[in-house]
Amino acid sequence: MGRLTHIVAYTSIVVIALIFLFLFIEGYRIFGYENPIHLFTGTDWQPTSENPRYEMLTLIVGSLFVTIGAMAIGVPLAVGCAIYLSEIAPPWLGEVLKPAIEIIAGIPSVVIGFFALVVLAPVISQVFQIPSGLTALNGALMLAVMIIPTVETISEDALRSVPKGYRDASLAMGATEWETIRHVVVPSAMPGIGVGVLLGFGRAIGETMVVLMATGNAAMIPTGFLDPVRTMTGTIAAEMGEVARGSPHYFALFMIGCVLFIISFGVNLAANHLIRREER
Repeated sequence: MGRLTHIVAYTSIVVIALIFLFLFIEGYRIFGYENPIHLFTGTDWQPTSENPRYEMLTLIVGSLFVTIGAMAIGVPLAVGCAIYLSEIAPPWLGEVLKPAIEIIAGIPSVVIGFFALVVLAPVISQVFQIPSGLTALNGALMLAVMIIPTVETISEDALRSVPKGYRDASLAMGATEWETIRHVVVPSAMPGIGVGVLLGFGRAIGETMVVLMATGNAAMIPTGFLDPVRTMTGTIAAEMGEVARGSPHYFALFMIGCVLFIISFGVNLAANHLIRREER
């Protein structure tokens, strides 16, 4: 059994390495058509114009803009829900709320994107008096909903893993229940909560359908959350199906894939570091 586990683990590593190698081999060829500095720092993404440009900064900023907005909205809700379910809520209520939260993770992303397009976008347009509700705010709100199950589940597990003796010692010294949660339980569970936040970040930045349908897909640097944005994942999904194989546009899309892969890999490395730190 141990040998089989090692084989599966090494196979997974090889497969991931081959995926990255394939992306890099296809993506690096864009350097023959676009200056590497301009590629990552320029703001002109016009792959189908008469003088095509393949500058990715607008796409990178758009992805980070929507993702950070989603984290700002979703993480406090998810962590607060985890604290309530693990420390305050009666067991019967937890048995009702926990499955309801987990159901969100099973909703297809295209359904959430459709809701953002048909329901939420008109509301944003009317409330903020803007021509279109397909904005970074729309995408951030929907991504926040999508990351809540991931962050909540991992955070709740981290909170429940804090030894009961910590709580008893704090209460015995005269601290209230809320002071115990705030100053003892949450700090002790912080590495695990950090893992949940990082995995939620990776979930958000890698999402495709929601941002493709909800953010307006305008390749521009946003000045606020009421501006439309275009993300890296949305660009690949929208353009890969029609691009000519072997063209500069084709290579540029693969380079976007390389950037996404590197970001996701870095997030997972950071999460793994926090897990090891928590184990120690």
